[in-house]
Amino acid sequence: MIRLVSYRVLQAGLVAVMVGALTFIMVRSLPGDMAFRIAAGRYGYDLVDGAAAEQVRRELGLDRPAIAAFADWLWSMARFDLGVSLVSGVPVVVEIRHQLGHSVELAVVAILLSMVLGPPIGVLAAIRPGGLFDRLVFVATVGLRSLPQFVIGLLLIYGLSVHAGLLPAAGHGGARFTVLPALTLALGLAAVSSRIARDATITVMASPYYRFGLTKGLPPGETFRRHGVRNIAVPVITYLGVQLVYLIEGVVVVETLFAWPGIGHALVHAIVARDVPMIQGTALVMGLMFVVLNGLVDLVCHLIDPRRRAA
Repeated sequence: MIRLVSYRVLQAGLVAVMVGALTFIMVRSLPGDMAFRIAAGRYGYDLVDGAAAEQVRRELGLDRPAIAAFADWLWSMARFDLGVSLVSGVPVVVEIRHQLGHSVELAVVAILLSMVLGPPIGVLAAIRPGGLFDRLVFVATVGLRSLPQFVIGLLLIYGLSVHAGLLPAAGHGGARFTVLPALTLALGLAAVSSRIARDATITVMASPYYRFGLTKGLPPGETFRRHGVRNIAVPVITYLGVQLVYLIEGVVVVETLFAWPGIGHALVHAIVARDVPMIQGTALVMGLMFVVLNGLVDLVCHLIDPRRRAA
């Protein structure tokens, strides 16, 4: 357990440095005048001119060498200081604290929805491998995993909001606003987890210990509860860690599509305005979210699988 936590802490430190360096390089490499874009974000495109851009350049020290600016950012990071937004003037920590809660809310609902939809369907498909239901599930999962998330989101908006009028198309304000963005993320996650659950179920049901449980007279339901659920859960939860990349990148697309006031939405606006501290802060938090969620996946697998505790 201590080795697991130490590894994740070290990984978080490396992720922080790499994400900060890459975002800094990419933002500095973008075409156009950074000072002009920041001034436009502050005063609006109609009111900004060369004098305003020059004033912003001097105020923020954008004419300094890039190495010096990056060294300042590293020193700030060492003091856990993410800086101040160049556009709003609000500390980045305050901005992210406000937006992160909405993103975590969306991610948690999406993961729960995917776990409710994916594994049960996979287990049902594994009861008769190659049957009609198994084939229909296969076609549906391949289709869902092949479609980009913004296409799934647009289809849900058209079907459930525009056509049926059941749910709001975008915005934030209550449980009804959460359904469509969470379902957009959950369908892609459920598509993969159902296939993992299906394959794991077939493997477990063909194993000697499972057959022995049936041979000694246990009812099928009791055999599945005792010898099947935990062994099927391990690969499903393990693969959930791999899918977290899909979730993190999906948050940016889905929050922008549904006007969800989360950290992904803030990242897009920060890129447009060239708000470097906000870009570095939001990208850093998203990278650390990936590390933390993977750590939780490792911890859950460690708790439910005795073989990992003995290793």
